[in-house]
Amino acid sequence: MKILRVFVALLGIGLMFVFGFGYGRWYSTRPAAAKSARKIRYYVDAMHPWYKSDKPGIAPDCGMKLEPVYAEGADQGRADQGGATAPPDAVLITPEQQHLIGVRYGQAEWSAASETIHAAGRVVPDETLLVRVQARTDGWITEVNADFTGKFVTKGQPLLTLYSPELLAAQQEYLLALRARTVMQHSSMQESMANNESLATAARRRLLLLNLTEAQIAGVEQTQKPLQSVVLYAPATGYVMTRNAYPGQRVTAETELYTLVDLSGVWVMADVFEVDAGRVRPGLSAHVTVPGTAGAVFARVTYIQPQVDPVTRTLKVRLELANPKMLLKPDMWVEADIDLPGARVLSVPAGAVLDAGIAKTVFVDRGNGYFDPRKVETGTRFTGASGERVQILKGLQAGERIVTSGTFLLNSESQMKSAGGNMPAMPGMDMPGMAMPPKPAPADMPDMPGMPAAPDKRVKK
Repeated sequence: MKILRVFVALLGIGLMFVFGFGYGRWYSTRPAAAKSARKIRYYVDAMHPWYKSDKPGIAPDCGMKLEPVYAEGADQGRADQGGATAPPDAVLITPEQQHLIGVRYGQAEWSAASETIHAAGRVVPDETLLVRVQARTDGWITEVNADFTGKFVTKGQPLLTLYSPELLAAQQEYLLALRARTVMQHSSMQESMANNESLATAARRRLLLLNLTEAQIAGVEQTQKPLQSVVLYAPATGYVMTRNAYPGQRVTAETELYTLVDLSGVWVMADVFEVDAGRVRPGLSAHVTVPGTAGAVFARVTYIQPQVDPVTRTLKVRLELANPKMLLKPDMWVEADIDLPGARVLSVPAGAVLDAGIAKTVFVDRGNGYFDPRKVETGTRFTGASGERVQILKGLQAGERIVTSGTFLLNSESQMKSAGGNMPAMPGMDMPGMAMPPKPAPADMPDMPGMPAAPDKRVKK
């Protein structure tokens, strides 16, 4: 009885093993059978769609594995894992191929279509920061401190020393007015005291108008002696742009001795073409770059000149900008980009649009390796926060996932699929493994004059 139970148990285990082995063999052959049910017409190179071979293998030119092309077409078996069906004209690219050709993704999204007007410009000093130094009296220069053009001077720094008979006489008048005021302080004649006070005040004001400083006037009051030579100090901080002061030189009241300019703020006079002049207005922001240097300096449009240059057909636009690092020098040529605000538009990265001249194509990611070539209509090209973008007028919706890199190779795959097996072979491309049209038999070729006819090797029935 015990032996019978053991035999039954062994028999059951054996049956289970046989059933499991058979079921596994049957199940594993289902995909192969389904796959083998599709007839392969030929094999192609995904990188070069015109290369065809009747056998699987490796492409001789690029080393890629040849892909099969089935007789049923690419529409059969295109259902993805979720049950959705890809469009009929979509192309299938495996993850390995995507990595090989460098496929990258982006999105169609709404963005501000701000345009930029590019213009060349020239740096000029800020005219509101120019200071011209004059003597305000006749005299002779005895000493020069700011002795070369381009020297940087600070406010209150000595520029030159001037001897002026007129200035010397004005100091003596002031001293006389001070003495008279002192004498008349204890006088009972109040009217005379008031007159002397007015004379002293007027004499002091005249010295200030003749470029004497408060400290110099205080020194004259303290010493009760006039200054024989008067030092002229810089009225502002800046660079000496022009110099007309030399030792021993005679000057007049209207002689311009120095021109000082503060370059901490400069102007850029940009030349904007006449066709773009109507879109520029004061208050727009701009960026100024110096050729050969990195980075840009923020600027703002402050004035537009009312006249167009008749020779260059350009309009002068003034940009104001800070220059704390003294990067911009007067008469330096720079490049200016004036930002024009625009409306929000649907756009994609510029690399996503494949422009073939007549048609423009964007590849939409449909998932599971399928890419749908979508014909689109484009608008303006502009620079956004994420780089150069292209406006989409028709063909895409916001949020659709698109291909931004590798579109050229995707387009080659799409054209290969559209052409199918009807692409004619190119002359002279009889490469190994490539399907070429059969050559005509020698008997079918026409006889050439002077040449014997080829023997007929066709089998006669």
